[in-house]
Amino acid sequence: MMIHVNDSMQKGYSYELTESKGTNFHPDFKPQLTPKEMLEIGVFNGKYLNDCKEEFPIDWFENAKIYTGTNSEGDASLNFFKVRASQSLKEWQRKGWINPQDPRGWFQWYCRYYIGRRSADDERQIKRWKAMSRHIAQVKNNCHYGDLQCRPKQRQALLHWAYDSINM
Repeated sequence: MMIHVNDSMQKGYSYELTESKGTNFHPDFKPQLTPKEMLEIGVFNGKYLNDCKEEFPIDWFENAKIYTGTNSEGDASLNFFKVRASQSLKEWQRKGWINPQDPRGWFQWYCRYYIGRRSADDERQIKRWKAMSRHIAQVKNNCHYGDLQCRPKQRQALLHWAYDSINM
């Protein structure tokens, strides 16, 4: 199945779904949260996928915490831990973390991967995802299980990368 994208950040981009939704992930890629769960929990200040909902399953957005205001950075109160835990898109671009096929970054890559797209960028993105696991050890070594007030920024960042930092 071909997906055709025409939103504010990407015009005329198409990709093919070669896997069934949520299946056949790379053996090293074991996200603990689905994109739908992430959107419902509250990530990225509610400012993610706002203008490209048509590309993804409609049920992902039924209970999503989506920012509808005019602040380009969104609203941190929509995040599960109520803190800002990510850098701006401009900073991601400056650091070379953005592949043109996914101009919104890692989460857009993950959403597309989850629904079945596979691409030449998969290995790089999975490597970046795995690198975030260092934060799990820091939370576990410095926080009591279930103490959600301990390291909230680090926990929120882990949520942004599909790690379930709520149940640590």
